[in-house]
Amino acid sequence: MEKIKILHIQETLGAGGVERRRYSLARCLSKERFEQKIICTQVKHSLYEKIEKEGVEVLPVGLLKGPFDVKIHLEVQKIIDSYQPDIIHGAVFEGNIMASFNGFIKNVPIIIAEETSYPDNRSWRGNLLLKLICYLADQVVGVSPATVKYLTRYSLAPNRKIKLINNGVALPRVVSSEEKFKLRKSLGIEEGEIVIGTAGRMLSDENKRFSDLIKSLSLLRKKFNKVKLLLLGEGDEMDNYKNLAKDLNVEENVIFVGFQEDISLYYSIMNIFSLVSSREGFGLVLAEAMLNKLPIVASRVGGMKYIVEDGKTGFLVERYNVLEIAEKLESLINNKELRQKMGESGYKRAMENYTEDIYVKNVENLYLELAKKKGLI
Repeated sequence: MEKIKILHIQETLGAGGVERRRYSLARCLSKERFEQKIICTQVKHSLYEKIEKEGVEVLPVGLLKGPFDVKIHLEVQKIIDSYQPDIIHGAVFEGNIMASFNGFIKNVPIIIAEETSYPDNRSWRGNLLLKLICYLADQVVGVSPATVKYLTRYSLAPNRKIKLINNGVALPRVVSSEEKFKLRKSLGIEEGEIVIGTAGRMLSDENKRFSDLIKSLSLLRKKFNKVKLLLLGEGDEMDNYKNLAKDLNVEENVIFVGFQEDISLYYSIMNIFSLVSSREGFGLVLAEAMLNKLPIVASRVGGMKYIVEDGKTGFLVERYNVLEIAEKLESLINNKELRQKMGESGYKRAMENYTEDIYVKNVENLYLELAKKKGLI
C-alpha cells in the first residue's frame, strides 16, 4: 500500500499550540500509512529538531511579506512539485493562504485549511481572504466550537465543508515528590504557599493579558501573604510585566521562569491555573492544566468558554475584569476542597475530550475519509 503524503503548511514554527500539534502528528500518526513534511516561513525554536527526529522534514521558505508574495508562493510550489503531496494541510492564517492558493494552482487532490484562532478583531480584508481560502479548500477545520462558529459566520463555506476537531495535548508525566520539593525550594516557594500559574508567549499584552493577573495578585496580597504567581513563557513583553509587578509592589510574589520544556514539572507545583486572555481560539494550556487536575480561572472568550465548565471545572470571568479575576481566585485559595473537586472534574473532562490520542485519531480519520472520497485509497 502506498503511503498517503501529507504536506503541512504554517507560518513560524516555534513552540506554540499549532507546532506542538504538528509534533503530535509527527510522533503518533501511523508511519506505515502516512508520510509527512512541514513547510514553514521560519524556525524559531528547537521543537523542529524533535519533529525531524520523527522522520518529518521541516522546510523553511522565508517570511511571507503579504498574501500575494510571489517569491514565497513560488518556493512553496517548487516543494509541491518535488514532493507531490496527496493532502495539503494548512494552519494559521498565513499557512492557510499558502496552502489553499498553491494547492489549488498545483491541483493537489485534497486541501485542508485549519482555523486555529478566534480572530474577532480580523479586518474585513482578512475575512474576505478567509472566504477565498475556504472556497479553495476541500475541508475547513475549526479547533474549537468557537472557531467553528466563526467560520460558519464569516467564511460562507457550507456546513458540510466545516468540521470540528478539538485540539488535544499529551498526557503529563508523573512528577515525584522529591522533584516538586526541589523546584519549590529553588523558586523560593515556602511550605503552605498557594501557587497560581499561567503559561503563554509574552509577545503582546493585548492578547494574553498577563498584566491583569499581576494586577489581580496585587489585590489578593491585601488579604493573603502566602500566594505566588508563576509565569511560564518568554517574549518582548516580559520586562514590562516585571516593571508592573515592581510598581504594584508584588515583585517578590511574581516568579518568571521563561520557557520550559518540562512543563509537567511546573504544573505539578501549581494549585490553581489561570488564563485571562482577551481572545483564544482554543487555549491549549487549559487542557494541559486540566490533565494535571488543576482548577481553572479563565476569561469567557473564544474556545475557552467551551473548555471550562463554569462552576464545575473552574470559573469563567469577563475579560479585562481584574476585580472579578481576583474574586474567583480568592474563592479557590480559600477552599482546598473546591480546588480538588474542580481539578478532578476538569481531569475527567480533558481525558474524554482533549487528549493527544483523540486529536490524532480524529485527524487521521479525516485524512482517510477525504482520501477515500477522492479515490486515493
